[in-house]
Amino acid sequence: MADISARKADHIDITTQRVVTPQVSPGWDDIHLIHQSLPEIDLQDVKLGVRLFGSDLRAPLVIASMTGGHPRAGEINRRLAQAAQEFGIAMGVGSQRAAIRNPDLMPTYSVAREHGPDVFLIANVGAPQLIDQDTEPALSVGDVKALVDAMGADALAIHLNYLQEVVQPEGDQRARGCLDAIRLVAASLNVPIIAKETGAGINRAQAQKLKDAGIRALDVGGAGGTSFALVESFRAADRHLGEAERLGQAFGGWGLPTAVSVVECLGLGVPVIATGGIRGGLDAAKALALGADLVGVARPMLSVAMFLVGATTIADLNMCERVVLGRTGEWLAQRGGSERPGLGRGRGPSPGVRILEQDPR
Repeated sequence: MADISARKADHIDITTQRVVTPQVSPGWDDIHLIHQSLPEIDLQDVKLGVRLFGSDLRAPLVIASMTGGHPRAGEINRRLAQAAQEFGIAMGVGSQRAAIRNPDLMPTYSVAREHGPDVFLIANVGAPQLIDQDTEPALSVGDVKALVDAMGADALAIHLNYLQEVVQPEGDQRARGCLDAIRLVAASLNVPIIAKETGAGINRAQAQKLKDAGIRALDVGGAGGTSFALVESFRAADRHLGEAERLGQAFGGWGLPTAVSVVECLGLGVPVIATGGIRGGLDAAKALALGADLVGVARPMLSVAMFLVGATTIADLNMCERVVLGRTGEWLAQRGGSERPGLGRGRGPSPGVRILEQDPR
């Protein structure tokens, strides 16, 4: 268990001290909201509140699953929980496998509930750990239920981090049977399950399979934000593991850009959470305008953007007029085919979407 705890500490150090964002764009620069010169609402009319699985959030924001499993992580989760409590938003914790293997580490996660008694709290376990790996047996349903109960969690995220596992020298690289294991967990727990990618996005076909397996929400975790392939590449470099270092660098930008992945996951009847490269409220507004239900950050600029497009609620913002340019427009045009103008397959953003081949200026 010392290895897992040390790895958690490595992740904290690397993500805070090194450049782990790939060159690939998450796509927000290609999304343009259409300004309304006469919004016909007052700024004070803008309401950010949403409901998530029956719970009221004061804004459509989630503090994305980040850390746990190391003493330093406990302090981070404490502070994040206090912020989530104050602002009325949701929060996830990092992978809890370490706490299952070593219960002494559970306080680094459960501190979130202690300091966020009213927070919509999301527990977290990795999909690879739900099946037998070469060095460890699968976590049982009882194991997973125990960590949810110990957290007092309102939901469970099952993170899909196979890109990271492939690069990680000690990674779990077996995936056969993972979907069936997810289905079993979803059928056995009494909290909703969120499928969470960790930097490579979720495509339409995979999203459908996850929904059919009992997943109740999709956190797209698209390319363009923190790349755990790059994180593991730095870890490998520090250990003079050249092959793993090169592999991580080669796949640092792998995956679907976040904006594309949001669109891919729409229309399945489950909430879509946009994470991956959202740097401020304007990015958040663009993600919501594409159709996401929740995002990962930044309240003040979100309110202003909603005012300027005449949207009083998040549902209004989902339907606002917007233009998609550049590489994101090309991605969506290719993925949508010719079945309908714009995004195809009869899914995704409302009729307000326009995809242009070039900037009209």
